[in-house]
Amino acid sequence: MAAGGNPIFNGKNFRGALQAPPPPNAQNQYGQTHQIQQELSAAQLQQMYSQPSAGPAQTGRMTFDDVIIKTLLCLGAVLVGAAITWFSSFGVAALLMVVGALGGFVLAMVNTFKKEPVPALILSYAGLEGLFLGGLTKVLEARLPGIGLQAVIATLAVFAVTLLLFTSGKVRATPKMMRFFLIAMLGYAAFSLVNLFLMIFGVVQDPWGLRGSVHIFGIPLGVFVGLLAVVLAAFSLIMDFTNIEAGVHNGAPARYSWTAAFGLTVTLVWLYVELLRLIAILRGND
Repeated sequence: MAAGGNPIFNGKNFRGALQAPPPPNAQNQYGQTHQIQQELSAAQLQQMYSQPSAGPAQTGRMTFDDVIIKTLLCLGAVLVGAAITWFSSFGVAALLMVVGALGGFVLAMVNTFKKEPVPALILSYAGLEGLFLGGLTKVLEARLPGIGLQAVIATLAVFAVTLLLFTSGKVRATPKMMRFFLIAMLGYAAFSLVNLFLMIFGVVQDPWGLRGSVHIFGIPLGVFVGLLAVVLAAFSLIMDFTNIEAGVHNGAPARYSWTAAFGLTVTLVWLYVELLRLIAILRGND
């Protein structure tokens, strides 16, 4: 597992569940077992030994199927929230977008720092993010028709390519890549904060701030920043896949499939927003 991964996957929370307590009287237990074996026929014993061993699902451990189902539930909640704002009037959609953005941020922090996953809070986060994404897409769609579909297709394409590269073993979350990701994320976060403050105080008039007002060789700065953000979001997916793989292989409790689904949902929401903004800047510069 890559350094800096989710600590819930390191086995410390469920190590004790992997060992059964010693029998109170081993000699007496052996005698009872020997007597039971004598009473069973050879055919019955063979049938018992031929039974398949219990899998992760039967022993309460996390499985890939669990993660897929929980992630689909979260994405379903995102779609429901997005549909609500999409079919609302512009005034209502704008209000719901703000509520979704603020509420989603608060619940993201709550879910991130909670020791145990709470499905209701995770699904609520997904629904609020849906309100935000639906409102943002509705506003941009009015200016740039078709941008929502373009962003959805681009998000699915990046996810599919990233998953393919991960499953083929060509891309992994190595310690060196983790250091690059951390440095790049700090730089991106610093730029985003500066850009936000410049927009709030009216220093730059462009709707995208420095992303749209600054050009490098005739190309908006937002294109370069957006491409970097998409790469960072894609690598974040690699880290999510790595944590999920480690959790399944290490026998993490089934409830942590909700944690994995939450992580994937956060990354996919971020990826969609970055692609939506990148496409808007590219189309607006035509």
